[in-house]
Amino acid sequence: MLLTPGPTPIHPDVQKALLSPMRGHLDPEVLAVNRAIQERLRILFDPGEGGLVAALAGSGSLGMEAAFANLAEGPVLVLETGTFSARMAEMSRAHGLETDLLSFPPGEPARLEALKEALRRKRYRLVAAVHGETSTGVLNPVEEMGPLVEEAGALFMVDAVTTLGMLPFSMRRIRADYAFTGSQKCLSAPPGLAPFALSSKGRALLRGGRAWYVDFARVAEHWERGGYHHTTPVLLHYALLAALDRALAEGVEARARRARRVFAWLLEELTGRGFSLYPKESPLPTVLVVRPPRGVEAEALRAALHQEGYTVAGGIGPTRGEVLRLGLMGEQADEEVYRGFLEALDRVLQRRKTRA
Repeated sequence: MLLTPGPTPIHPDVQKALLSPMRGHLDPEVLAVNRAIQERLRILFDPGEGGLVAALAGSGSLGMEAAFANLAEGPVLVLETGTFSARMAEMSRAHGLETDLLSFPPGEPARLEALKEALRRKRYRLVAAVHGETSTGVLNPVEEMGPLVEEAGALFMVDAVTTLGMLPFSMRRIRADYAFTGSQKCLSAPPGLAPFALSSKGRALLRGGRAWYVDFARVAEHWERGGYHHTTPVLLHYALLAALDRALAEGVEARARRARRVFAWLLEELTGRGFSLYPKESPLPTVLVVRPPRGVEAEALRAALHQEGYTVAGGIGPTRGEVLRLGLMGEQADEEVYRGFLEALDRVLQRRKTRA
């Protein structure tokens, strides 16, 4: 049973979509699937009129890097709250951009006062933040950040990899100009696509010349006009559409309630077994990050759980070797799934106690 914060298990309807007959990437049927994907992504991202909505052929990290290739030509400010926001800074610097890092202690969200002060000191072209930081399990206050960034005259980029499709999200409300996710996270589709949305304001400020594959003008040629750009992973598009239909049929508000309910229940169960919540505040409902009981080594526990048939994630970056990370996205956010996990966990902990 796959309980990591990505990839997530996929529903039989999504699995079935992968068995669709192969079509050419410019086949009218495939282009119709692309248009249907765009319609559904517009609902989830809510970028407003005139925005570009598409899915890049690659992981969420490609969606991340695409922003620096297309939008940034002046100073960039990255709000670092964990591994994936630190990755933003690495990518920005790799593109030769002047990059400032505003760092916060692991397990804590970004502070609005610190952002205000940074925006007072310097004018930025792009401000980048992670909505739900997968490495630490922290949910950042992007709805409060966006208006500050907009007032400062910068573009706002949001990593929505562990939130879009499972928690309420609206680029218009957040004042985000660019947002992206990965197909294998909250949408419970196979890995390999990076859905994104670009606001009309961001679109008007596109700069070219830094990339070819992720040049948004070229991407738009394919997704909006059916022109040739590259050979897209057609069957992944079919699967993504099936996953999007499942998400929208349930509704994001209902999915958010489901994630929060399972999070609260599972945290209570784990706390009773000696675990403790890693984030100090503002926990992310879709990724539960916990420290194991005193005297229990996180990686050894993870290996033992794998022997029981449950794959969970260990820590990365600031949490490496310290925590377990449990995904509560899409098909994973289910008490029945985690009851089996808890039974396996009890067996592992009991064997450890017996040996001691």
